[in-house]
Amino acid sequence: MDELNLLTQAPLLQWLGVGVVAFLAAVLGGLAGYGTGLVLPIALAPVIGVAPIVPVMAVAMMINNASRVLAFRREIQWPHVRRMWWLGLPACLLGAWGYTRLDARWIALLLGLFLLASIPLRRGLQRLNMRLGAGGEVVAGGVFGVIEGGMTGTGVILISMLMAAGVQGAALIATDAVISTVMSLAKVLLFGGASRLDASLAVTGVLVGLCTAPGAFVARAILTRMPQRLHLRIMEAVVVCGGLGFLWRAWR
Repeated sequence: MDELNLLTQAPLLQWLGVGVVAFLAAVLGGLAGYGTGLVLPIALAPVIGVAPIVPVMAVAMMINNASRVLAFRREIQWPHVRRMWWLGLPACLLGAWGYTRLDARWIALLLGLFLLASIPLRRGLQRLNMRLGAGGEVVAGGVFGVIEGGMTGTGVILISMLMAAGVQGAALIATDAVISTVMSLAKVLLFGGASRLDASLAVTGVLVGLCTAPGAFVARAILTRMPQRLHLRIMEAVVVCGGLGFLWRAWR
């Protein structure tokens, strides 16, 4: 297949819609530290199919998170970054390898279930009010890495772990972004080596990622102006619809 066929087989209007959704999802994600990876797959699936979702999202989220790093670079808390990477990076590669063993039906099923579970998961993690020390952070990084490697939209887990370790405010967004950028890069390298990310999919991910990049700077500008509760309610409604859509794709 021609490497650019994926980019030309969908109508231009559909791609423009994906670009707009990517930008808005990045703004929402920049406000809370997560959400971009939950919303974007919903818009991408009708255009590129289910199987390439995680590889394409790995490229897009690498660019999206790198833009957050640039926007919030002065707030990064490096000790937390290093602890989360210690076990998180090898675990991320393991999770990504597991993803390459799945077919499209199982991928759609897992994405749908994860999207639907992300809402009670976020609320449950908030209620637990857990506290992590340095050693707990290292272990938590390993757990997160496995999930992150084979899934997208896992920022809610990482954000909750960092909050439990005492990271707050803009530092939370910045620290999450650095961790996620490097893990996304690890996924991109593994998917490329496993023939799950060809040139066409990589270009798609780059274009989607570039659409998200300005969102980080817009989010920074309005971080203190938008009610957090409104943001969460909007995102939850979109995520539920998307999760049901993936389950329908798995069983149709």
